[in-house]
Amino acid sequence: MKEYTTDNIINISLAGHASSGKTMLAESMLFNAKVIREMGNTKNGTTVSDYRDYEIENQHSMSLSLVNYEWMDKKINLLDVPGQTEFQGELLSALKVSDVLALVLNATNDIEVGAELAWSYSQNQFKLPKLIILNMIDHDQSKFDNLLSSLKDRFGRSIFPLMFPINEGENICDIGDVLRKEIMSFKTDSSGSFSANKAEGDMANKLDSLHNELIELIAESDDSLLEAFFDKGELSEDELRGGLHAAISGGNLVPVFCVSGEKNIGVKRLMDIISKYSPCAGDIQKINCISSPSKEEVEHGSTINDSLCSYVFKTISEQHVGELSFFRVFSGEVKSGDDVHNVTRNQSEKMRQVYYVLGNQRKDASRLIAGDIGAALKLKDTHTGDTIADQSKQIMLTPINYPSPCMYLAVSPASRGDEEKLAIGLSIMHEEDPTFSYRVDPELKQTIVSGTGDTHLSMNLNRIKSRFGIDISKESPRIPYRETITSPSNAKYRHKKQSGGSGQFAEVWLKIQPSVRGDGVDFSQSLSGQNVDRGFVPSVEKGINIACEDGIMAGCRVVDLKIDFYDGKMHPVDSNDMAFQLAGRHAFLDAFKSAKPKLLEPIYKIQVKIPEDCTGDIMGDISARRGKVGGMDTDGNFQIINAEVPQVHLHDYATALKAMTSGRGMFSQDFSHYQDMPVNESNKVVSEFEASR
Repeated sequence: MKEYTTDNIINISLAGHASSGKTMLAESMLFNAKVIREMGNTKNGTTVSDYRDYEIENQHSMSLSLVNYEWMDKKINLLDVPGQTEFQGELLSALKVSDVLALVLNATNDIEVGAELAWSYSQNQFKLPKLIILNMIDHDQSKFDNLLSSLKDRFGRSIFPLMFPINEGENICDIGDVLRKEIMSFKTDSSGSFSANKAEGDMANKLDSLHNELIELIAESDDSLLEAFFDKGELSEDELRGGLHAAISGGNLVPVFCVSGEKNIGVKRLMDIISKYSPCAGDIQKINCISSPSKEEVEHGSTINDSLCSYVFKTISEQHVGELSFFRVFSGEVKSGDDVHNVTRNQSEKMRQVYYVLGNQRKDASRLIAGDIGAALKLKDTHTGDTIADQSKQIMLTPINYPSPCMYLAVSPASRGDEEKLAIGLSIMHEEDPTFSYRVDPELKQTIVSGTGDTHLSMNLNRIKSRFGIDISKESPRIPYRETITSPSNAKYRHKKQSGGSGQFAEVWLKIQPSVRGDGVDFSQSLSGQNVDRGFVPSVEKGINIACEDGIMAGCRVVDLKIDFYDGKMHPVDSNDMAFQLAGRHAFLDAFKSAKPKLLEPIYKIQVKIPEDCTGDIMGDISARRGKVGGMDTDGNFQIINAEVPQVHLHDYATALKAMTSGRGMFSQDFSHYQDMPVNESNKVVSEFEASR
């Protein structure tokens, strides 16, 4: 591959909902550019992008893939993004390093939640220009006009078709070209070849009308073009080209295309327009960075002549090769053998070799310049989200704000002796995918993994199992209930032990009472006189704290009460630290049991985004989970439900939501508060605890 300048490199995220045909569209682009000799297929697992075993098995993209091709003197880096909402971390990584979002929609469906998600992130978090590709226009249920109308209603008048199908459906071959005011007739042999023909009659009038609307839309975004348009009634080819590029780059125009990626219809013309008019790496004038170590926000140049600044957006650990780090060079250049600095981790690194990447294939690159995307092998301490820069000017790009997890599992090795392998595997998966996390919870005494859905968790755990040859046991995490009291109480406890030699003696008198929710355990002493040496107060407190940590009713932490150690007795010889710990603990247990104890359960706020036709099912399901709906909002064709649901009923919610909405729904969750647990539910938890003992 020849080396391209920054102005001639375009980085595109192909994103959208699952099953919108992104991978097959990428495949047809690679075929048209003669990168591959024949098109593969997702059904038989032969595409360039979906090369991993778990993707071939599921017939779905589940990890971000990088491919590239050359077209009309431009280098195009395509980032094929998985469409399931569980993999939105991959979407965010791709958008971070892209110049433009190509939003791919299935022309047989309405706007789906995966497309909404990609639009929202690109618009609000990354401020990316966009283009929209309506794919699968060869299907009988294709509805280009209806979907185009929905897009305009949803996203505004900047949505405008540059192509439209003429004979939409299974026999599609003709497409209207608004820019050229011609009809493109495509061969149906998947070659992608087409001939351009002059439009006549009503079709000519439609193309003329759309072409004039397009020129007006372009001219509105540039005062000089608007003046030229009013003077001449049209724009020259050069004015149109520059104006179209500027309008797309500025977000004043979101062009809409129609294609069949699988049959390779409309794709070559799409590739032409992308190469001529799409925003490119050279359009980025400045990079917003954080200076290290001052942490001040600074602007940095984006050319090859500026110092190096690059961002690692994905890492893959390959068992027989090592860790492969995918990165975009935002400024400067990287050559094989360069000594660089990982600013995020304050570690020096050596770029042993840099590569161009095509799916699972790597090709040596002499260097990667500003605007380009590639990969490096065996960086010693560099992971997803890290910034690599020059040692002389350490600047860091703002890290991605990844979504919070919405599904949790407790995991453990099925066989003793595999604990270390599991720990290493969990660490590697987290370094590759920041949306997959794990922690050892000392309260629950479990290793908890978290992610964005059941498929996401299963994929990562299966990769650990395959790589390290271990079986992993999975179960629902224990719920961190809390125990508290509802009325005041007091107790006296005498600990006395005499079995030859030094004995043990301590007597503790306690009062306890409820306190405000969230106050925890407030221990105090109001001793008077000399009945108890004040040096034993910490011993009593320690014994009580142990009891509070271990729990009394159901093995859960005790909270929200006040304890007063007000009197007791001691022995001049037999009283010691351990004796007062035990006396304090047992006095507290007795007082707690007579203070009308109860269980508290954790409540989470959830926000569910679903298509309108799923609203009834979702509302009913939330009620069945003892949830309370707090309000609803409308967002385009979607409903947003805000509710509060007990944590115990959320462990399988991601899976249930996927089933109820056919994968079209998504939700987020955040801890809200603790509240009283219903007596019947509380009794179940207590009974289970007693049975387990």
